[in-house]
Amino acid sequence: MFPKSNLTVTCWVWSGMRNLFLLLSLLLSHAAHLEGKKDNQFIWKPGPWGRCTGDCGPGGVQSRAVWCFHVEGWTSHLSNCGESNRPPKERSCFRVCDWHSDLFQWEVSDWHHCVLVPYAHGEVKPRTAECVTAQHGLQHRTVRCIQKLNRTMVANEICEHFAPQPPTEQACLIPCPRDCVVSEFLPWSNCSEGCGKKLQHRTRAVIAPPLFGGLQCPNLTESRACEAPTSCPLGEEEYTFSLKVGPWSKCRLPHLKEINPSGRTVLDFNSDSNERATFKHQSYKAHHHSKSWAIEIGYQTRQVWCTRSDGQNAMLSLCMQDSFPLTVQSCIMPKDCETSEWSSWSPCSKTCHSGSLLPGFRSRSRNVKHIAIGGGKECPELLEKEACIVEGELLQQCPRYSWRTSEWKECQVSLLLEQQDPHWHVTGPVCGGGIQTREVYCTQSVPAAAALRAKEVSRPVEKTLCVGPAPLPSQLCNNPCSTDCIVSSWSAWGLCIHENCHDPQGKKGFRTRQRHVLMESTGPAGHCPHLVESVPCEDPTCYRWLASEGICFPDHGKCGLGHRILKAVCQNDHGEEVSGSLCPVPPPPERKACEIPCRMDCVVSEWTEWSSCSQSCSNKNSDGKQTRSRTILALAGEGGKPCPPSQALQEHRLCNDHSCMQLYWETSPWGPCSEDTLVTALNATIGWNGEATCGVGIQTRRVFCVKSHVGQVMTKRCPDSTRPETVRPCFLPCKKDCIVTAFSEWTPCPRMCQAGNATIKQSRYRIIIQEAANGGQECPDTLYEERECEDVSLCPIYRWKLQKWSPCILVPESVRQGIMGSSEACGKGLQTRAVSCVSDDNQSAEMMECLKQTNGMPPLVQECTVPCREDCTFTAWSKFTACSTNCEATKSRRRQLTGKSRKKEKCQDADLYPLVETELCPCDEFISQPYGNWSDCILPEGRREPQRGLRVQGDRKECGEGMRFQAVACSDKNGRPVDPSFCSSSGKEMDEE
Repeated sequence: MFPKSNLTVTCWVWSGMRNLFLLLSLLLSHAAHLEGKKDNQFIWKPGPWGRCTGDCGPGGVQSRAVWCFHVEGWTSHLSNCGESNRPPKERSCFRVCDWHSDLFQWEVSDWHHCVLVPYAHGEVKPRTAECVTAQHGLQHRTVRCIQKLNRTMVANEICEHFAPQPPTEQACLIPCPRDCVVSEFLPWSNCSEGCGKKLQHRTRAVIAPPLFGGLQCPNLTESRACEAPTSCPLGEEEYTFSLKVGPWSKCRLPHLKEINPSGRTVLDFNSDSNERATFKHQSYKAHHHSKSWAIEIGYQTRQVWCTRSDGQNAMLSLCMQDSFPLTVQSCIMPKDCETSEWSSWSPCSKTCHSGSLLPGFRSRSRNVKHIAIGGGKECPELLEKEACIVEGELLQQCPRYSWRTSEWKECQVSLLLEQQDPHWHVTGPVCGGGIQTREVYCTQSVPAAAALRAKEVSRPVEKTLCVGPAPLPSQLCNNPCSTDCIVSSWSAWGLCIHENCHDPQGKKGFRTRQRHVLMESTGPAGHCPHLVESVPCEDPTCYRWLASEGICFPDHGKCGLGHRILKAVCQNDHGEEVSGSLCPVPPPPERKACEIPCRMDCVVSEWTEWSSCSQSCSNKNSDGKQTRSRTILALAGEGGKPCPPSQALQEHRLCNDHSCMQLYWETSPWGPCSEDTLVTALNATIGWNGEATCGVGIQTRRVFCVKSHVGQVMTKRCPDSTRPETVRPCFLPCKKDCIVTAFSEWTPCPRMCQAGNATIKQSRYRIIIQEAANGGQECPDTLYEERECEDVSLCPIYRWKLQKWSPCILVPESVRQGIMGSSEACGKGLQTRAVSCVSDDNQSAEMMECLKQTNGMPPLVQECTVPCREDCTFTAWSKFTACSTNCEATKSRRRQLTGKSRKKEKCQDADLYPLVETELCPCDEFISQPYGNWSDCILPEGRREPQRGLRVQGDRKECGEGMRFQAVACSDKNGRPVDPSFCSSSGKEMDEE
């Protein structure tokens, strides 16, 4: 048994445990509910697509980021979104490369009609009652990106990679419509006399045609019946008759049904039968004896009829005049062009795998066997091309090509100067802006490992194999202009010092002066003058006392006479303090008298600076002098010290007492850096100018003594202590051997035969990509080679072989009798001849060979005439007689009657059948006559003086001396117009103003 208190605790524990289990179950069920709804609470959201990367063409790849979002907007782990509906992260794309510009282009249509802006989509705006001025409108056109090969449309983004999209619309003006303007009607025509119905008419003319959608022109003619017509007695009506001629029918051969047993021909103008009759009339059918090609002569007809003015047909005799239109004539039966079968397709031009969209091409051809005659169908295309793509995994990779360049050549300023002035010639070194050039060539790209093994510069290939823009072959450069040093002015002459103070000898020394460089020289020709000059002097010394003065101490009171303390030190020629025993004796005094002015003393100013020396040097005739002065500021008071006399206010001293013959060292430019066998060669290093160097060398120069106004003198005249160096170390530049490419491949010899006997050559070249420098191996002399092509065959020469013309072929007798009722074989006809293609040795050849080497085929058919018994026959015209120099002379030619025509009366009529023709001879005398008005005054370029301010349309704000022009008509003495160049060189007359 449990105590009561324990039972209470136990109940409480079980009650708490039950509540806990209930809470856990609720949490588990809620979690399960959330798990079931997870798919609905989390969604995928993709980002924008990135740039297309990878191979050019359709092999590119685009990628994007994909996130998992809760429906409330916050991101979550990717596992919360379902994998089944996850958007793709990558997709294929078309990567546009620079060389695609040869495959794609913008296709732009013509501008459409200008339409009003509110009706820009093609709606027609109703015409306003009154149009005052032109209205604004829009024009549209179609712009699309297409592939050149098959004209198919692609995405605009491809073409936008090379060029911006052309505009698809533009503003335009719609002019006001202008209606047709016609004149007034002319008066009615008179009614003709006689009986029957008569008509009268009137006309008007177009003054201005319609423009910009204006109203069309009305009828320009009107007719009406004459008033009160007079009736005609029966059978006596008056009519006019017109002869009507129909078109020629198609050329055809006679049909079998056109021939009846009696030999008469019954014509059927509407028959389309292909059944042909065979005749044994030799003049009817002429065969072209080349490759069984026959030229058939047929006939064609046309209808001729007579119509009355009231529209009724009438008898032909009422329309007959002197001559009757031809109703039947010979013609050539049409035959279409005949070609051979297509040849086999050529191999695809692309035989390797490049991963690009650019396809290859293959072609096939056919030859002409017979050309079209008689209006038959012309020859079709003889060459056909199509794109091709060779597929297969075993295809080798196409070679890749890239641009290479040589090193830049020297900057050439003369190139620019020659462009500006063609007459400029190099007279010396030039500086300033210039042009640098280099060779740009295309080579096959070689992997880096292979290039290291080969140790050979790639050979150049055709530049068309490289894609993309080529590197620039030239650039602007600058040759720095040489400038000399800028130096300071000379210092004062120093003391007379022994040449060598460590070993003083004799009583002669030198006084020197110096100047220093303010700005260094620039450029290769920059020069610095000498910086030290010396003059010989007497009693030189190497040491001197240098005293410094202290302040003035009065001896009594606060003013009046006093003394200064002097402190003297001994210095050598370099300004260094040394022992006083080295300086000359006696040393300077230790005290020096001075004076402090009292209050009532005369007040004078300080001494001015010494004036410039009157002479730069001293000679036998005069010495240099300089002065200084001071002024009285206040007079002396009572008991004060009086002012000094006027001569005491100015002081003089000698200056530049040295000789006018200065001595100085002059040097030549430093020589080139050369090897020094005495100096141990260092490893290759980097010099002070950043270039690789190969050891240390020496540079030398010449040093010589110069006496001013005299020239070079012996070196012992100049002080040896200031002698410049003649040798200095330098960095040796590394030798650079000339580097050239390998020779290019030989240009191909022609595979086809060549016309003529000209020598065909092939060539190859190589390019210098690094010039030799610093003693390196020089470039080879031969950069270009050529040689004759071997085994080049000469093309055989083909020519047309012409046969004699056949007899004149007339319309068949049966057809002629059926239509004209005449049996005489005469009139116009056709004659044929055989034309074949042969080689030089008269061997038969295909027609295509002659067509390739000649300008077309000679005519196979020509018109001819068989004279009738009643016709007049003549000989051929003779040549024109020669002309004399007289402008009034004439030239003539003659012909004669032949056969029975000489006895016929009608043939004797010189008006109808002239036997002599006369023409005027050309005349060398020409007459010029002004024609038209003078032009406006035209100013030549460079003389125009535009006025300032706004320029108004039509108001030419220009002045100066100009020219006016007027056309000149040129004619010979007989008034016939000739070329204007016979009268003047330009055909226009000029007048200066």
